[in-house]
Amino acid sequence: MFYYLIHNRLVVSLEPLNQFKEIGETQAKTIPGKVYFAYRKDPERFRRSFALTDISLVFLEEEGINLLVSPEKVNDYPIAPWIRKRINDGLATAVNIAYPNWQNVLINKLPDDQWRINIIGLGDVGGTLLSGLRLLGGKKIRVIGIYDQDRKKVDRWVYEANQILAPFCDTDYPQVIGISQGDIFNCDIFVFCVSAGVPPVGQEEKDVRLAQLEGNARIVKFYAQMARETGFPGIFAVMSDPVDLLCRSAFDASNRDEKGSKDYLGLAPEQIRGYGLGVMNARAAYYAQKKPETKRYLSEGRAYGPHGDGLVIANSIENYDDILSQYLTEKACKANLKVRSLGFKPYVAPALSSGALPLLATMEGKWHYSATFMGGVFMGAKNRLTPAGTELERLPLPEKLINRLQDTYERLGRYQG
Repeated sequence: MFYYLIHNRLVVSLEPLNQFKEIGETQAKTIPGKVYFAYRKDPERFRRSFALTDISLVFLEEEGINLLVSPEKVNDYPIAPWIRKRINDGLATAVNIAYPNWQNVLINKLPDDQWRINIIGLGDVGGTLLSGLRLLGGKKIRVIGIYDQDRKKVDRWVYEANQILAPFCDTDYPQVIGISQGDIFNCDIFVFCVSAGVPPVGQEEKDVRLAQLEGNARIVKFYAQMARETGFPGIFAVMSDPVDLLCRSAFDASNRDEKGSKDYLGLAPEQIRGYGLGVMNARAAYYAQKKPETKRYLSEGRAYGPHGDGLVIANSIENYDDILSQYLTEKACKANLKVRSLGFKPYVAPALSSGALPLLATMEGKWHYSATFMGGVFMGAKNRLTPAGTELERLPLPEKLINRLQDTYERLGRYQG
């Protein structure tokens, strides 16, 4: 191991970092706080940083579904006890030094207290999301900035959202302000809710979400390139459909120079998060409670994958039943069509269960569902954002479930490749 003090942060490296002055282990052990574990892997397939909860994570030959599975052995790596203790105490971050801007990981940090969020796109989803965050976000959100190309929508929501409050109580509500395009990335979380066109009720294609890909990808790429130009250090959250694919579009667009060559100087993988899986979990839970044999999902189940075709619902991890899991998966996938059959667009539950609630959980460092970068593919799973970075839940998954997850992962990879 090699030890360094870089930007006043303790860095432990698997290889010598010749541009920095090395320090001894005796001195390294006395430096308090977080330790950054430096390693080198292909930026196209490996994250720039993450919460190092298990030392085996930096020795993986590939990242994929294995990030969701508990390792069989966790203590078979030569590592000093004092480093292992910091890992166990949640004081370790893995840093991939193959990224040219890896030192930003040492400098940037999460907001100490309240966050600033900017919502882009004030259609059905954006407006409902704003309402939810105004009602629930007083403790974690300081200001909500809103932007839309239609200025009347901005003015309308500034008036209406700031008038959402309860009398005779001391509840805090985040202030809602209109912003200009130049202020879009003056925030901690940028939320992309723009849609180039949701198919009208009665004109649905096989997958309503995929039908929006081309138009929405064009717009998300524009904002991703803008994030690169401004050096945006915060979270780039995607809520528009198809969530997972748009995350990949944002990553690709942001990390190309003016000639179109990949340089990985834009948004890092861990900065991009897709918010679409929360409502699929909620829909599965809605149907699970209706039958005694599926109620186990409410306490033991998990949701994985995209917000749409390829979704994986597991009725239980410990007591996995493939038939019941497939049943809940189908019900969750088709739930939006049920609302459309009634003559309405299904946007309320997605805006709140995939948007407002998990966004707040992200800020609070709590477990939630969102899509993150796994081996070049953005895929939804239970995770949380801690001061050390993103931590994915790892469980002893049954083989049948792993096979389903692998199928979904490969399908998403074909779309995102």
